Amino acid sequence: MKITTALSLGFLLGTSYLPGAIAQQITGTPGSPSATITIDGLQLPPPPPKFGGVIEESAKNSKPWWPPRVVPPKGAPNVLLIMTDDQGYGVSGTFGGVIPTPAMDRIANAGLRYTQFHSTALCSPTRAALITGRNHHSAGFGVISELSTGYPGYDSIITPDKATIGTILKGNGYATSWFGKNHNTPGFQYSVAGPFDQWPSGMGFDYFYGFMGGETDQWTPYLFRDHTQIFPWIGKPGYNLITDMAEEAISHVKQLNAAAPDTPFFVYYVPGGSHSPHQPTKEWIDKFKGKFDMGWNAMRDQIFANQKRLGVVPANAELTAWPDDLPKWETLSPDEKKLFARQAEVYAGYTAYTDYEIGRVIQAVEDMGKLDNTLIIYICGDNGTSPEGTLLGTPNQYTAYNGILKIPVEEQLKFYDTWGSAATYPHMAVAWSWAFDTPFKYTKQVASHFGGTRQGLAISWPDRIKDAGGVRTQFHHIIDIVPTILEAAGIKAPQMVNGIKQKPIEGISMAYTFDKANANAPSKRKTQYFEMIANRGIYNDGWYANTTPPHGPWILNAPLPPIADYKWELYNITEDYSQANDLAAKMPGKLKEMQNLFAQEAAKYNVLPLNNDTFARAVAPRPSATAGKTVFTYTGVNPGINSSNAPNILGRSYKMTAEVDVPQGGGDGMLATMGGRWGGWGLYMLKGKPVFNYNMLILAQYRWEGSDVLTPGKHTIAFEYTYDGPGIAKGGSGVLKVDDKVVATGKQANSISFLQVADETFDVGIDTRTGVNDKDYQVPFAFDGKIHKLTVNLGPMQLSAADETKMREATARARD
Repeated sequence: MKITTALSLGFLLGTSYLPGAIAQQITGTPGSPSATITIDGLQLPPPPPKFGGVIEESAKNSKPWWPPRVVPPKGAPNVLLIMTDDQGYGVSGTFGGVIPTPAMDRIANAGLRYTQFHSTALCSPTRAALITGRNHHSAGFGVISELSTGYPGYDSIITPDKATIGTILKGNGYATSWFGKNHNTPGFQYSVAGPFDQWPSGMGFDYFYGFMGGETDQWTPYLFRDHTQIFPWIGKPGYNLITDMAEEAISHVKQLNAAAPDTPFFVYYVPGGSHSPHQPTKEWIDKFKGKFDMGWNAMRDQIFANQKRLGVVPANAELTAWPDDLPKWETLSPDEKKLFARQAEVYAGYTAYTDYEIGRVIQAVEDMGKLDNTLIIYICGDNGTSPEGTLLGTPNQYTAYNGILKIPVEEQLKFYDTWGSAATYPHMAVAWSWAFDTPFKYTKQVASHFGGTRQGLAISWPDRIKDAGGVRTQFHHIIDIVPTILEAAGIKAPQMVNGIKQKPIEGISMAYTFDKANANAPSKRKTQYFEMIANRGIYNDGWYANTTPPHGPWILNAPLPPIADYKWELYNITEDYSQANDLAAKMPGKLKEMQNLFAQEAAKYNVLPLNNDTFARAVAPRPSATAGKTVFTYTGVNPGINSSNAPNILGRSYKMTAEVDVPQGGGDGMLATMGGRWGGWGLYMLKGKPVFNYNMLILAQYRWEGSDVLTPGKHTIAFEYTYDGPGIAKGGSGVLKVDDKVVATGKQANSISFLQVADETFDVGIDTRTGVNDKDYQVPFAFDGKIHKLTVNLGPMQLSAADETKMREATARARD
């Protein structure tokens, strides 16, 4: 029996008919265990149905009745939403790049390539827009979470009136899961104390397997399964998260298919590749040996020629000029060429490796017989290629994050053979990034130019898209993905979710482009604004106006002008695909019209107040369970405390005291640590002797060690540090004590300035990921005695007003 009328179902559920809603359906006999219902979806979750059976005094005379199980509309596709990281338009072979991406080729050849699709220019803002269908400021992500401020457009909180695609599809009967990068949970909510409404589980995803922040070490990732930190690499030599994540996704989808083969799945698959650290396996690095010896300028020319041949740029497109402040390849020394070519080999290996593992996930869908009715959306990058490696690249990305911008080439060459391995945390020189964004100007972070925002997009759905290999040129944005999925699934955007009225979805469905007859249809997206750290752009019906960045995003120590002084440019992108010919001087009236339109959109979508303080915002106070605390006390073993809830010793004096029981032989193991191989500190016992070690971003190790083995029994071990402030990244003097007796003293020439190694947790009694000094010990290095109490006392931050001004000018454009 099937009930198909909205009226009869409304009577059954005790709800009224909503005009314009999809008629709700029950399939099967109402009240039977096999009955299912397709809801109109305007209210999630739907009201509980009235009991439709009979209840008498005894079960013998009663009639049971089961509420129908919610399922999507008949024929609704599975959805596999894929997005890679820090890959600009010219990266993938699918869009003309020199790095083969056969998995993306597969989707493009079976479906469509989109040549005017856009991101927001930074990671978590793009991701917030992707999963909500709203502009990034509307969703609270005007910048990355680490730089959040207390304004609605910038607080990194997706409010409950903006339900995600996970929530919507789950409420309509989909099985939802998320694999890989999150970066949409505020950093101040990473702790086990929650709250969890901003974690994937609170955003509609039944299962999460991934990392919470902007990046993670692929060899020893800061990884979570739902709310629990896990360590899957232990006992697995050669482990890499890129492969592990694919294995996990394949296993999960197979389990879903075995348990509920008729239930459509929504898999959000977002690997860390190719964000720094660039860490592919050696076999993938070896595939690209010598492939970049031609250099970045010749590579750029080759990519542009490929793009013309593939038809993914117009025949009249121009290759934009090479910037004067980036060196041309022929001007480099042999050592520079050797190092920089190696950096690109590793990046290419990482990109190709990521695509290969994506291909395994796609193949698993086909092996289950589900490919034909699976909507696969593959977005190449969440923004342009990253400039955060600075002019020379770095073997440790945290140096750049902390304002150390030039590690000499001769020092970097010491890492040549291990570049990309677990012994490095690397990034490449920014000239590669510019070239990988061909044919456009600029890179990630720069929202005003397509080098920061133009992404390759491929979509396939064999049951629906028949124009295999087609190219689409309509102008679209990341916010258009949610309504595209909803239209494909036959699901309406909800009006109410958990009793909260929803803000309208701001995206526009791209499904009209699926048919070959509409291949050249005008774009339904007429207007779209762009903004990131006061770099602005506005699109309207083929015209584009934008500000000129005051300097390249790799120039990290120059002051920025007032926002009102930014220069504006104007382009007719129907004729000038790559923003090569500025018309601002010739058409001041049109430019003024576009500027006014940007102002209107900015007011509408929470873009105000504009702020170009760059990444100085990283040190601004934010809410957390430990905000304002200066005394931290722990008892026993306490591993895995996120940095946002841990004592922060940067830029201040401090004292840490461990009250311990030392076993026979003097004791061995970690007492407390924050950070790891790439920077941080540790207080530990080593063969009976107390040690404090400070790892200055692998550039130096500062170490205090007592000379005597401690006797068994109770001891108090303390390290007291006096900071040489006020100022940023100053050194200081340290004193190591046992039972109030000084056992070691020493000076420290400098210190980490702005950012602790955030994905290495604060651990008491053990070291959970990598060690701060691999020569002294190997993780987990659990203390073999007993910790009665560990106390950390923090002095005040020693930053003057002048220091804060300097920070605004010199802070590294921090991690994304």
